[in-house]
Amino acid sequence: MTGRARVWVLHGGVILLLFLLQFVLPDYHHTNVARIMVLATYAIGYNLLIGYTGLLSLGHAMFFATGLYGAGLPIYYFGLHPVAGFLLGALLALVLAFVVGLIVLRTSGVAFMIVTMMFAQAFFLATLYFNGVTRGDEGLVLAAEARRFGFLGLDLDLAEPATRYNMALSLFTGALLICLALVRSPLGRVMIAIRENEERTRMLGYNARDYKLLALSLSGLLSGAAGAAYVLLFAYMGSSFAAIQYSILPLLWVLLGGIGTVIGPLIGTALMFYLIDKTSEVMQSYLIVVGAVLVALVLFFPKGLAGTLRQRYARWLP
Repeated sequence: MTGRARVWVLHGGVILLLFLLQFVLPDYHHTNVARIMVLATYAIGYNLLIGYTGLLSLGHAMFFATGLYGAGLPIYYFGLHPVAGFLLGALLALVLAFVVGLIVLRTSGVAFMIVTMMFAQAFFLATLYFNGVTRGDEGLVLAAEARRFGFLGLDLDLAEPATRYNMALSLFTGALLICLALVRSPLGRVMIAIRENEERTRMLGYNARDYKLLALSLSGLLSGAAGAAYVLLFAYMGSSFAAIQYSILPLLWVLLGGIGTVIGPLIGTALMFYLIDKTSEVMQSYLIVVGAVLVALVLFFPKGLAGTLRQRYARWLP
């Protein structure tokens, strides 16, 4: 089997496995896997930037929360159709990523990381300042009626577990396939070239800044789509999703799963999610255990699980 065929078999198999899992998972894990798929979409968006373009951002919570509020607030206050809300949230995140990118891409390295974090903190403080609209950390919950709608002749209820799971799977599948096609395209090769040696890429005639802006915009779009889907599928939006924690989490998910790998964000998100979930059940100081496991994984799998697997055994992994 050729490397190209292996790639499609592997990723198609992952999607098929996720589809079949919904028929055997108990209710608790059924909801958890749906949540993991949405968050993994967020991680895929983040991985496009850090894993394939080499830009370390600490401001991605801003894009996730833009999708969250951009979809959730119009639905909550004005009764906007959920599909229109999802598209609006994703579009607003795309526009914000493009505008912010015009500014932050004037910097590089540590300065880029700090400036993105400053923008995200300003966004977070804005969600607290406009407490009358967002309810701050308390947040808002979408009514059940707002999550029932008709679309293409189908009557959908996003509170129904099977519908919620398959919507999350559709979102994740779309993001995975986009990422897979992108990184294997000429555009993806230029992004990787920028990551490896930006100066040499410029010497070859490519405008590195334009490509980085495009990568940041696409990353913001996927992150915003994940945020919009989150509020629609799980009915809650709050300022905590704009906090620095939600900029650090996708970084951890990508590092654990395998930076610069297509399947890595899903592996890292699932591992981190269940690591926190299980350890928090048995002890209050669960972050100590989580930290110890993270250190061990970094020591023994320095390129993440999928990244180390690619380095040692499967060079064909994208």
